[in-house]
Amino acid sequence: MSQRVDLRFNDRPVRVPRGVTLFDAASWNGIAIDSTCGGHGTCKKCRIRFRTDPPAPTSLDIRAYTAQEITDGWRLACRTTAVTDADVEVPPLTTRPKAATVGVGRQVILRPAIHKRYLELAEPDLTDQATDLERVLAGLTDLDPKADLHVLKTLGSTLRRADFKVTAVVADDTLIAVEPGDTTGRGFGLAFDLGTTTVVATLLDLTTGTPVAVESMLNKQQPFGADVITRISATMLDASALDKLRDLAQQTLAELATAVCDNSKVQPSEVYEVALAGNATMVHLALGLDPEPLGVAPFIMAARLLPEVRARDLGVPAHPAARAVVFPAFGAYVGGDITAGLLASGMDRDPRIRLFIDIGTNCEIVLGGRDWLLATAAPAGPAFEGAAIRCGMRAADGAIEAVALAGDGDLKLTVIGDAEPAGLCGSGLVDAVTVLVQAGLLDASGRFVASADARRIAPRLAGRLATIGKERVFMLHEGVYLAQRDVRELQFAKAAIATGWRILLEEAGLTADDVKQVLLAGSFGSYLSPKSAIRIGLVPDVPVSRVVAAGNVAGEGAKMALLSVRERAAGLALLEEVRYVELSDRPDFNDRFIDQLGF
Repeated sequence: MSQRVDLRFNDRPVRVPRGVTLFDAASWNGIAIDSTCGGHGTCKKCRIRFRTDPPAPTSLDIRAYTAQEITDGWRLACRTTAVTDADVEVPPLTTRPKAATVGVGRQVILRPAIHKRYLELAEPDLTDQATDLERVLAGLTDLDPKADLHVLKTLGSTLRRADFKVTAVVADDTLIAVEPGDTTGRGFGLAFDLGTTTVVATLLDLTTGTPVAVESMLNKQQPFGADVITRISATMLDASALDKLRDLAQQTLAELATAVCDNSKVQPSEVYEVALAGNATMVHLALGLDPEPLGVAPFIMAARLLPEVRARDLGVPAHPAARAVVFPAFGAYVGGDITAGLLASGMDRDPRIRLFIDIGTNCEIVLGGRDWLLATAAPAGPAFEGAAIRCGMRAADGAIEAVALAGDGDLKLTVIGDAEPAGLCGSGLVDAVTVLVQAGLLDASGRFVASADARRIAPRLAGRLATIGKERVFMLHEGVYLAQRDVRELQFAKAAIATGWRILLEEAGLTADDVKQVLLAGSFGSYLSPKSAIRIGLVPDVPVSRVVAAGNVAGEGAKMALLSVRERAAGLALLEEVRYVELSDRPDFNDRFIDQLGF
């Protein structure tokens, strides 16, 4: 019997070893299949369809699909092994989910690290024996840089080809390029928010300080899992996974860099500096650093402040000498993206007490103001990304993003792209649960009330309660429902976050009344209803006007670092201003967590 199997994924032929899962077979060949658990059989998102002769369904397939879908050939890729040749259909992966590309920021005085000076130099002769480098440095009367070796390799030919009329490019105190002619009007930087789920790139004109183009896309590491722990685990289980994850992160950054440059007719060689804000795991993976110590106690990073990083170390197409400014992290789970977010939001400059919450699979929380800052991280899980939710999906076309009660007592749904509802994203999940709590169909413990009680309490909604298998569900739309288990997932996530900010308040000797503003950071925070967040206890019970969607503040901080060396220094200074509060070693954490589960 042959030890190899021929497969066709969306008409693309591949040959793989017999017995591997179709999820791995696709991943090895660069074919993306949706997954938030990394192929471990828990998310049930890795949908594939056999066009002919489907294999017998597994017990997990039977729980994940309807009887008709099983008949039509739908299976879970992570639980289906390659034993015979097969023709498989893979649904397209959403590569550009709805994401916040801008956020709350501050005006900065334009003072980039990149300087350009146009020089018209005297040509050498027998009476003027100054070297080419001495000639250029002498022309930089307001700067005193040293030169990179690579500049000398082409300096002579560049000067003579341009008749000694050139532009010197200086990064901080280093001469990184000498270009023919006057190019002082062309200088760009790339700011990245490297998120676990979504990556955002902004191209900045460093001569004016204005954004030129912005693009976002799904992190290509997604098939390895929705959260950082799953991706760290992948590197621990497979020695080759680290290289794969590094390459996928760098491919994501490179594609975005190419997109924003192409859209703006900017050459990669005109990008002289890159800034990157990301959590500690994403930064480790993008640079190919072993993330295992981040995933096991005592959770230690390779370095808080990295040695000099070049754009090429991140796989970003840019000028050969372009540096990468990587934001430092406070700890393994309060990363450089939070450093950048605090910089952009001015938390350390405001006399008011503010609460900063970046909601995601790992939720980072910072409390304080001008005089002090406390930070912590809470394991919220992937529910807010639509993972671990029966009808969950990312914030893409077809996702229900808002749920409200209409005037007649029925539901009003808002769907991304005005499309037919196909699933439920994180903000829609929070709204749906909030509506059901307000209507009385979910009790304080998070359990659906009895059908008879539902008909009495909310007659217009009671008919939406149903049973699928042995589980009670609430039908939002045909084929899209909220299951009892989904409610539990949201309860676990919100309890972890609420426990985090409550502990910070206690550490500071404050109450929720002392919080003058709550900043909801990140893409999810941008689309979350403040009323819903307050109602279910996700954030403190403060007036709605105090809850502000801060948007992509990590990206804003990265932009500020490119535009101002002073702001860059201020970002580094935050390392000394923030005190980290560890939750995992607190003996009372579990009891506090349980106390916050109810609505």
